[in-house]
Amino acid sequence: MSPSRTNGSSPDELVENIPEATVARLPVYLRGLVELADDGGATVSSVELAEMAGVNAANVRKDLSYLHAHGTRGVGYEVDHLIGEISFVLGGGEPSPVVIVGIGNLGRALSRYDGFVAGGFPVAGLVDADPAVVGKRIGGRTVRPVRDLPAVVAESGCTVGIIATPASAAQEAADHLVAAGIPSILNFAPSVVQVPDRVDLRQVDLATEL
Repeated sequence: MSPSRTNGSSPDELVENIPEATVARLPVYLRGLVELADDGGATVSSVELAEMAGVNAANVRKDLSYLHAHGTRGVGYEVDHLIGEISFVLGGGEPSPVVIVGIGNLGRALSRYDGFVAGGFPVAGLVDADPAVVGKRIGGRTVRPVRDLPAVVAESGCTVGIIATPASAAQEAADHLVAAGIPSILNFAPSVVQVPDRVDLRQVDLATEL
């Protein structure tokens, strides 16, 4: 997505000026928009997007105004345009390959989620600590052991790590991702993890967001 669509600002400049609560809602909007696009939807109203995200329409309009995205009265917002705007902010304007740690039911579902690709987050690596899972092919990718994580990151250029492990293994997964040099982590595990200040960590509460 061209930076011109966000009023000439870089992704970092935009994020600096967007409230944290708004940034946290952007992936939720993106998921709903991608699903709508998959169903052939071309436009969406703030009310419809609010229902998808579980917030009120006023919040949606305010959130999107930070991206310089404004709907047309009686028509709404262009779905493809919003997908591009949000993806630009979340993905830094360039594709951000993802590695998923923990290939249980959740990890498998996330590995097949088309919205990641549409949002600029192609899944490039899968790792797991369970020998029974390692070596299996899922979504065209081979699950590799956790010890291979640094190699997976180096080979695929992964910049985003997703934790999809049980709660008891979440901190260890975070430690491995940090050690491998991953700068951004999405934690889907129902457990709070600690990472260095240099790492961008976002906790994803499935009970709230799905």
